[in-house]
Amino acid sequence: MVLVKFISYLVLLIMVLVAVAFFTLLERKILGYIQIRKGPNKVGFMGLLQPFADAVKLFTKEQTFPTLSNFVPYYLSPIISLFISLVIWVVLPYETGLFSFELGVLFFLCCMSAGVYSTMGAGWASNSKYSLLGCLRAVAQTISYEVSLALILLSLLFLVGGLDLSLFESYQRYIWFLVVGGPLGLLWFASCLAESNRTPFDFAEGESELVSGFNTEYSAGGFALIFMAEYASILFLSTLFSILFLGSALTSVIFYLKVVFIGFSFVWVRGTLPRYRYDKLMYLTWKSFLPVSLNYCIFFSGVMVMFLCIIS
Repeated sequence: MVLVKFISYLVLLIMVLVAVAFFTLLERKILGYIQIRKGPNKVGFMGLLQPFADAVKLFTKEQTFPTLSNFVPYYLSPIISLFISLVIWVVLPYETGLFSFELGVLFFLCCMSAGVYSTMGAGWASNSKYSLLGCLRAVAQTISYEVSLALILLSLLFLVGGLDLSLFESYQRYIWFLVVGGPLGLLWFASCLAESNRTPFDFAEGESELVSGFNTEYSAGGFALIFMAEYASILFLSTLFSILFLGSALTSVIFYLKVVFIGFSFVWVRGTLPRYRYDKLMYLTWKSFLPVSLNYCIFFSGVMVMFLCIIS
């Protein structure tokens, strides 16, 4: 039984890594057409082999280390980052072959919080002012938006009455939670953009003032691992959005079409919106996101209490 679970998880990881590779190609194609150009179209048929060419190039480049860096955390931070991004996939409520998580939502929040440490380690261990400033920005932003993520999740947990992600499928059989709490879905999507350091919240990778942010000193394999961790988390957050707000069984094709559309939305936002002003970042969190999510939280808890009083 343990061997079956291990093989199932191994297959899932391989599929996630292949999906990450092709998601980068999808992003470059979409951004190309948004900017009225072709995007990758030379390597293989219509550029389909471009991700593999990029992977070979990155992992065969010479690995360089800054002389004054703290070697162990510098080396381990990208590995830990990718590890967390891949481990988090075990919470998905597959019916057969994988783990059964009764506290899946809690595990998700723990993994997202742990991801902060790898970012902080990468920036601090590089021993560069740019990297340190970038990692401080990234950590402050991630922690702030995790508060709104947790509150939005809490609102939905009041509706389903449990921490198991498989409950969301059965409770959305007749109506999506996106219909019930539309603003919550929008806030969740915006918080996911901030959580994964994507446009318009990509302050950790600001160009003119930070020169690429916390990964300034990384190249070759280290940069590739950070890159893969970011895209794996984007794919996971797209999948989680589909489970939480567009509930359907993970065995259906429609579910994966929803995931692709949410992933497309991440890229669409990147090609459409400019970077947000940094001094407005915390204002957006504490003045816009928190009041709305708190109001929904109180409203849904009140609805559930009233409902329980009626049926009892």
